[in-house]
Amino acid sequence: METKNADLLVEELKMKIIEEMNLVKVNPETITADTALFREGLGLDSIDALELVVIFERDYGIDVEDIEAISSHFATMGTLAQFVSDNRTK
Repeated sequence: METKNADLLVEELKMKIIEEMNLVKVNPETITADTALFREGLGLDSIDALELVVIFERDYGIDVEDIEAISSHFATMGTLAQFVSDNRTK
């Protein structure tokens, strides 16, 4: 994925995550491609991961069949953006 496209997708995804996960206290400017989605990063949990799967199916046409793969693809904003870029149908 080109750097410009990757940066745009990271921006799109972080705004979508903030809105959909109702992370009102999170400043989008502090989120980078290296920001972890879980634990010390955005603090998402396993329920949030399932919600993200539903959002990506709805908005990007991504069918996440391998739930075990979520941990590697959803590690950081950058890995998430790469996953969406590689698998989107919308």
